[in-house]
Amino acid sequence: MALATATSPPPQLLPSKMSINTQNASSFDRYSRLIQSLKQCTDISTLKQIHAQALRSTSPHHPKNLFLYSQILRLYSFLDFNYALQLFNQLETQHNSFMWNTLIRACAHNINNKEQAIRLYQEMLEQAVVFPDKHTFPFVLKGCAYLFALSEGKQVHAHALKHGFGSDVYVNNSLIHFYASCGCLDVAEKVFVKMSERSLVSWNVLIECFVQFGQLNDALHLFREMGNRFDPDGYTLQSVISACAGLGSLSLGAWAHAYLLKKCDFDLSSDVLINNSLVDMYCKCGSLELAEQVFERMPKRDITSWNHMILGLATHGQAEAAIGCFDKMIRTEWFKPNSITFVGVLSACNHKGMVSKAREYFDMMINEYEIQPVLEHYGCLVNLLARAGFIDEALDLVSTMPMRPDAVIWRSLLDACCKKNGSVELSEELARQVLESEGHIDSGVYVLLSRVYASASRWDDVGLVRKLMTDKGVTKEPGCSSIEIDGVAHELFAGDTSHPQTTEIYQMLKVIDEKLASVGYLPDHSQAVMVDELDDTRQHSLRLHSERLAIALGLLKLKPGMPIRIFKNLRVCNDCHEVTKLISRIFNVEIVVRDRARFHHFKDGSCSCLDYW
Repeated sequence: MALATATSPPPQLLPSKMSINTQNASSFDRYSRLIQSLKQCTDISTLKQIHAQALRSTSPHHPKNLFLYSQILRLYSFLDFNYALQLFNQLETQHNSFMWNTLIRACAHNINNKEQAIRLYQEMLEQAVVFPDKHTFPFVLKGCAYLFALSEGKQVHAHALKHGFGSDVYVNNSLIHFYASCGCLDVAEKVFVKMSERSLVSWNVLIECFVQFGQLNDALHLFREMGNRFDPDGYTLQSVISACAGLGSLSLGAWAHAYLLKKCDFDLSSDVLINNSLVDMYCKCGSLELAEQVFERMPKRDITSWNHMILGLATHGQAEAAIGCFDKMIRTEWFKPNSITFVGVLSACNHKGMVSKAREYFDMMINEYEIQPVLEHYGCLVNLLARAGFIDEALDLVSTMPMRPDAVIWRSLLDACCKKNGSVELSEELARQVLESEGHIDSGVYVLLSRVYASASRWDDVGLVRKLMTDKGVTKEPGCSSIEIDGVAHELFAGDTSHPQTTEIYQMLKVIDEKLASVGYLPDHSQAVMVDELDDTRQHSLRLHSERLAIALGLLKLKPGMPIRIFKNLRVCNDCHEVTKLISRIFNVEIVVRDRARFHHFKDGSCSCLDYW
């Protein structure tokens, strides 16, 4: 790659060698004053004055003055990169590694000059006068990471090994970040494992990489391992909080919050970024009360703070509170709602079936705030209209969208048709659209279509769907629920018998069944596993759904009065929803279930969704 340089040098930037004066007795004092002035310099005008004084009293070509002109170059690199580049090119003395590193670092930190960081490094190698050092490689790797320049970064890695920096902590930290940024998490992990010495940054970088790649359990495992060697800092805990949010690990998330309050040497209340993470974490872990506490105590908020709170309230079915939060934001704060804000507001309307309100906010977004709807906005409105029974209007909206609908939109329409007993022909067309949009085989579409045929008593077609699934190797995604007890997450699958306390869990299920029968419970088979044919088999499969196993374990192990919090990978079926309401009343326990779509808060025999989900 050719190195880009300035087209025209500044006039009289450097004096000629003939005009250099020999140093006199007061030169040391002038030199010291110049260095002191540079330490206090914060603007380009002052820097140019100091530069001019330096040129009048010192020689830029004398080895003793290299430090002075290196510092001048460093400040120029922050304040005016092009000027710094001109100065660098016109210095006739031998460039030292600090000067090269200064320019490479400036490029690596500037979003518009990332590629030039690699070019400068290449020129440095081509001149073969100054060799890269341990400060060079992190800056070059930063530029490679931003550009996803995997090939160039691998070469830099080889150079680092060649020059003897394979065990340098700072270089290896940069390599971990570089490989993860380029999608090579396995290589990043190998670099980490091979490090003979690690710093807190080493652990932080890899933990953050795991979180970004969605390997949340690995992130928390690494965090626990790190605790034996280093105390976490704010950067560590922010990554941990994000992992807890994804996994629903409330106890560890609350511990991280408490640690921040007790140990970190900064004012937590003033850190908007960390507080936003805490609000998001508590919302996603099912503790809306703690999320609201953090939010209300924040002395300063940004638009992300409000978005997290609005989305959290919406996901928990608190539609009126979410809309109230939105109204308060636009009334009392200097913030304009953005695209994400309206996703939250429309989601709130969707979870409560507020059709007219959703139409109002959709129009407000376009006409008042001039925000063009994206797929997520259309998806919320289409899903809401279809579930409310306005399937024709939802289809009309899909036909007028400026972008191609995705599988989520088609699936929401298909799901609505199943629940509203829509026409079989329409359901078949929607199923075809889902399969074409997804690009891969999904069991959920076949299950929904099978239910459509079953509701229309077209049993031959139900059999054909089953055969098609068998021929294509499609299997129904198994239900999985997790529950956290004493800081340990327990995963249970439908019909699971692998848990160490399986015997006690099934004994508790028997107790639950007896109490359900005593209050007149009758199972709802409408959403039982479609391959079950006999009523007793379907009833048996319903009682072994994963959330029921998790509830049984929670009743066994959690202290009386503690809420049972369950996280499920699929949507809750009708029968489990009814059963969970009854269990909350019979056993006088609050049960919080996060399924694929939203949170359900069961208490005293009712659910926060009011049976609309």
